[in-house]
Formats: sequence, structure tokens, C-alpha cells
Amino acid sequence: MAEVIRMPRMSDTMEEGNIVSWLKEEGEEVEAGETLAEVETDKATMELDSYFDGVLLHIAVKEGPVPINDVIAVIGEEGEDWKAAIEGASSDNGGADDSSDDSSDEEAPAPKEEETSGSPAASASSDNNGSSDSDKRIKASPLARSMAKEANIDLSKVNGSGDGGRIVKKDIEEAIEQQQSAPAPQPAPAAAPEAPAAQPAPQQEAPAAKVPEFSISASGDNYEDQPISQMRKTIARRLGESKFSAPHFYLTVEINMDNAMKVRKRLNEVAPTKISFNDLVVKACAVALRQHPAINSSWLGDKIRKNKDVNVGVAVAVDEGLLVPVIRFADMKSLSQINTEVKTLAGKAKNRKLSTEEMQGNTFTISNLGMFGIEEFTAIINPPDSCILAVGGIIQKPIVKDGELAVGNMMKVTLSCDHRVVDGATGAAFLNTVKDILEDPIRILV
Repeated sequence: MAEVIRMPRMSDTMEEGNIVSWLKEEGEEVEAGETLAEVETDKATMELDSYFDGVLLHIAVKEGPVPINDVIAVIGEEGEDWKAAIEGASSDNGGADDSSDDSSDEEAPAPKEEETSGSPAASASSDNNGSSDSDKRIKASPLARSMAKEANIDLSKVNGSGDGGRIVKKDIEEAIEQQQSAPAPQPAPAAAPEAPAAQPAPQQEAPAAKVPEFSISASGDNYEDQPISQMRKTIARRLGESKFSAPHFYLTVEINMDNAMKVRKRLNEVAPTKISFNDLVVKACAVALRQHPAINSSWLGDKIRKNKDVNVGVAVAVDEGLLVPVIRFADMKSLSQINTEVKTLAGKAKNRKLSTEEMQGNTFTISNLGMFGIEEFTAIINPPDSCILAVGGIIQKPIVKDGELAVGNMMKVTLSCDHRVVDGATGAAFLNTVKDILEDPIRILV
């Protein structure tokens, strides 16, 4: 019996997956455990493995976004009827057409054609839209019908590329392109107002030829629409929810990093890896979190969870956004261990090879923009954490030390707090502990 392959949920925040490429072709044999395709989730590009042995009978979606649980392929015995498998899967799923390549568009599902074809309401709707009864018998997705109606496209003249000749979004887009390119009288209205002007013929030709070209160049070539990646969609959704649902407040302190710089220099003389200032900040925060459990907490709507493990997320910038790999049990690890783990996870993040486990379980997050020359900034809390620390660069500036003017290496850090979990005094106490540790780094070892 043919097995229908659906888009799985590959991360806790994933709502749809973007098929990047298929590593198997239709007609190829597949063994359980073999990789079928590469799928971009909101956090990483991951491999989709087969759970079945057989032949890849059909690929429903060659590439592009697919909602979770939608059909993407069929595996079975050679010569088996994959269409029947998809129809059976659709009926099991409430009649939804999972194999449609435009199923990811957020359209409300239309009533079944069998149910609407004879109803008075459907007939009225058909008359208003200018569609005939024959249009209703044409196999087309709800989105394709809507697009055809808006563009005044006759569905009977469109060749469907979907399963069984079904008309889908791509077919309507191609029809619209053909409709726009075929007539070609569209530039004429733009030149028409100038035609009545009492001008000699040579003068009339020059503006008519140049004005449309200039107009098109000015309006069409000065911008570029970039598709939104799965990662950017998730960043927009999750941080939007965080910013507008969690009441943020911010606390900033300035830390003298003179002693930290001296200790780091001595550590790097004997350490197996070169300790960075970010490693010192991660360790200082981990130690401080153990002393201030309220900061190491999460808001869960009807309760506050105080986490017993200290798992520090470290924000890593990648081309398409931001990933947050997690250093687990950071308070129990040495600076060298933290350094090695951060480098390994950051490398995976930039190559989009982080596993789901490596990005889950954070109880606190650090975002460091000091290496980019940023002196001070505020960060949006990374759910489910209740706090995030924004770390600026180390800046030399005049300070008063022992009653005298001196040059100090100062670093500003800002703690963003969720006021539903953390109060001002609690956040201030944590931040002062971090400050004390970094100004006297020997406390890291205590």
C-alpha cells in the first residue's frame, strides 16, 4: 500500500516548512532512513528522511513553502496508484487537498464543489463573478478561482498543472503574465493625453517614446521585493508577540573591565583555547543566575516556572536573521568549555546546521553587539525567558578612580526584564552581581 509523506513538524515553533531541494527523484527506490529532501524550517535547514521502503512514486511539491501536515510525496510499490493514495489521504484529512502547491496561502477553505454547485447562493455568486456553470466543473483550487476572478481570467482556457489537470496558483500567475504581455496597448493610455496637444508631429513622437520608458524605470527598477524566509517569519512573529505581550522594562549599568582584561590575558597564557570577553560575560551571568533564581524563570501564562538548570542562549547573527544556540549547565562549565561550545554552535548556526535540541531549553539569553562597535542597546526578550542581557563594546573613557581622573575600559550592559516575572529591585540585584563578578573575575571560580 502506498504511503503518503506529509510535512512534519521539525521544531517547536515551526508552522510550515520550505522545501529547498529533493535529493531523490520520482521513480527512484528509497530505503527507510535515506534522506528525501532538504527542508528549511524557521531555525535551520534540515534533512527529511524516509520512514518507508519503496519507490518515490510522486513528488507533490517540488519546492517552496508547505504547511505542516500537508502532502509532499508518495512512496509505494512500482506502478502503484499514487493518486488514489492522495485522494484517500485528503478524505482522511477532512477533504482538504494537501497536494496543492498553493495550499500554504492563507485562504479560508471553500465549500466543496459538489455541495455548492446546486445551491441558490452558489448560483448567485457565480452570476456576480461572471463565471459560468462550466467553470464550476473545472478542477481548480479556491485560491486559483479567486485569482482568476480578480484578473478576469476564463478558467476554461487555462491548462492546469496540478494533479489530474487541477488548476493551481502557478497556472493563474502564468495566465496573468500572458494576458499582460499579449495585448500591449497599455502604454497607449499614458501617451494619449499628450496626443491632442497642438504640437508638430516630430515633437509629439519624442515625448511619447521617452516618457513611458522613464516612468517604468523610475517606478519599477528602484526597489527589489525579497521573499520572507521561514526564519524571518518566525523572528517577526515571536519577537512581535514578546514585545507587545510582555511588559518590558530596562536596567543599564556600566562595568569597569580593567581587571577582566588583565585576567583574560593571564588565562590565555595557559588556556587550551583563547578566552573571549563574551565567554567571561556568559560565565558571569551563569554564576549570577544561580544566585538569583527569579531571573532564571519563565512566564507560562497561569504560572511562573523557576528553572533549576542554568541554560544560557547566545544570540548568533546569520544572513537571514538570528539564531540562539544554547549552552546547557553553563554555571558548571569552565571558560574553556564555554568558549569551545560557543564556537562550535556559532559555526553550526552560520551554516544552518543546528539541531532542534541545540536551540531549545534556554532559560536566559545574551545578545552581544560589542564586536560591531555598538556601545549600548536594548534587546527584545527571547521567549520563554523572562530576561535578556544586551552587551555593548568596551570603550576607553575618563573615569574617577581613587579620587583621581584615570582612563578606564568601560562596558555598558542593559537587562531587558519581563515585569510579569521580574521586578525592578530583583533585576537590579542580578545586574549588580554580574557587575561585581566582571570587575573582580576571581569570583567566577568561587
